[in-house]
Amino acid sequence: MVHIRRSVLLLAALATTVTVGACTADGGDQRSGTAHGPARGQQSDAAGGPARPDAAAPWSGDGTRASDDPLSTFAVDVDTASYGYARRLIMDGRLPERGAVRPEEFVNSFRQDYPQPAGDGFAVHVDGARLPETHEAGGDERLLRVGLQTRAEDGERRPDAALTFVIDVSGSMGEPGRLDLVRDALHTLVDQLRPTDSIAVVEFSNKARVVREMTPVADARPLHAAIDSLHTRDSTNLEAGLVLGYRVARDGFRPGRTNRVIVLSDGLANVGSTDAEPILRRVRAEAEKQIALLGVGVGSDYGDTLMEQLADRGDGFAVYVSEREQAREVFVRQLPATLSVRALDAKVQVTFAPQAVRSYRLVGYDNRALADEDFRDDRVDGGEVGPGHSVTALYAVRLAEGASPSDRIAQVQVRWTDPADRTPAETYGSVTVADVQGSFTAASPWLRACYAAAWFAETLRGDRSDGPVRLTDLATIADGAAAATEDPEVRDLARVIRSADELR
Repeated sequence: MVHIRRSVLLLAALATTVTVGACTADGGDQRSGTAHGPARGQQSDAAGGPARPDAAAPWSGDGTRASDDPLSTFAVDVDTASYGYARRLIMDGRLPERGAVRPEEFVNSFRQDYPQPAGDGFAVHVDGARLPETHEAGGDERLLRVGLQTRAEDGERRPDAALTFVIDVSGSMGEPGRLDLVRDALHTLVDQLRPTDSIAVVEFSNKARVVREMTPVADARPLHAAIDSLHTRDSTNLEAGLVLGYRVARDGFRPGRTNRVIVLSDGLANVGSTDAEPILRRVRAEAEKQIALLGVGVGSDYGDTLMEQLADRGDGFAVYVSEREQAREVFVRQLPATLSVRALDAKVQVTFAPQAVRSYRLVGYDNRALADEDFRDDRVDGGEVGPGHSVTALYAVRLAEGASPSDRIAQVQVRWTDPADRTPAETYGSVTVADVQGSFTAASPWLRACYAAAWFAETLRGDRSDGPVRLTDLATIADGAAAATEDPEVRDLARVIRSADELR
C-alpha cells in the first residue's frame, strides 16, 4: 500500500481501487493441507469444509499446532475500513460491534519502513521479537511480522486511468460528513489527475442515473459541474447504482488503462436487492473483465459488511473516511502515484518448522484464509497490489522446547500473477529463532506500532474485560512508537486507544 494509513484512507481507496498490498521481509514443499478457513468471502458448506473462524471471537489457546498443520495460507489484502470506522465511532463516544473489528485492517492502516524491491513483484521482510513485559504470555511466545513491499512508481509513467464514480445520493447521505465530503474530495481529484485521465459520474438513490459519461480530465469544467449537481434524494438502491456504473465503465473501457469503479456510500442499501450475494455475483463477473471495484465508506452509520464484501469480490479495496482534510490529503498526495497495478491474485503461504515451533496463530485475516492447496491454483483469487504498497501480517508463535537460535522458524512464500501477461511468479523469505529473540523495546518502532494496533483490535473484538494486555499499556506502546517514527497517525492511535479504554 502506498503507505496506506488512516489519514490516507480515501485516496488509498482510490489509489487502491487500482491496488492492494501486504508487509515486508527478505527474500517449500507444498502439500495439500487443512484449510485454515474457507476461501475468501465464502462459508464452508455442510459437506465437510472447515468452518469459517468466528471473526468476533478473541483467540484462546495455543492456536494451530505446527506438527498437525505447518502451513498457513491467506490472500493478500489491504482493506483499512475497519480501523477508520472504529476510530470514528470511538471518537464519537461509541465502541464498534465486535464482528466489525478486523485486526489486519487496523495493522494495515499504518505505514511501514520496508525497503522496496529493485524490480516488479515483492520484497519480503520477516522479523519479530519477544512480547512486551506487559503482555500476559509464556516465555516461549514470540511476535512474528511478515511484510510485503512493492516498488513505487513515478506518477508520470503510470498508465492513464478511466475511473467511474458511483455515488450514493440517498437521503441518509445528507448527514454532514457524507455527500459534502464526497463532493469536496472529487473536486480535489479532478484538479489532481492528468489531463489524459478520464472520469465518469453515476449517482443512485432509489434509481440510478448517469450524471456524466466518461470525460477526459482535460475537459474539467463539465466534471466539476457534474460534481456540484450531486444532491440527496430518496432511498438507497446500491444494486441499481452498481449495474449502471459497470455499464458506464464498460462503455468507457480502454485496454492498457487502469479501469476502475469507485463506490462512495454509507453502504445502507434498502431498495432493490439488499442481499449481498446477487450484487456480489454481478461485481465478480465484472471484475473478471478487468474492471476492479473500490469501496469508500462514509457516515456515522455505515454498512461495513456489505462494502467490505463488495470490494473483496470485486478485486478491490474498502476504506472508510470521515474528515474533509483527510480526504483532500489522500487525493493530493497518493492517488496520482498509485493508479496502476504491480501484482494480481497475490497470496502468502507460511510454512512453520515443527522442530522450532509448537504452535502459531495468524492475527486477523479470518475471511482471507485459503486452503493450502489453493496457493498455486491461479484460478483462486488473491489480492490486487499497487505500486509502493506494503502489507503486514502478524503471527503469535510459541517456540518448541529446546529450539536453538539457528533453527528456522518459518519460510514465507508469496505468489502472484503479472498484470501485463498473467504469468505467475513467486518469491521467498525466512526467519530463524534468533531473529525473534530480541526484546520488544529494542524492536523496530514500526513493529511495535503493528503490535499496538493488532492487540487493540483483539481487545475490541473480545469481551468487555481486558485481554492479555491492558489498553493503557497499548497506548503507552503506541506513544513510544510514535516518538521514534515521528508519525502523527501512530500518535493518534494512542489517543484512540485511550478513548476506547474510557468507554469500556
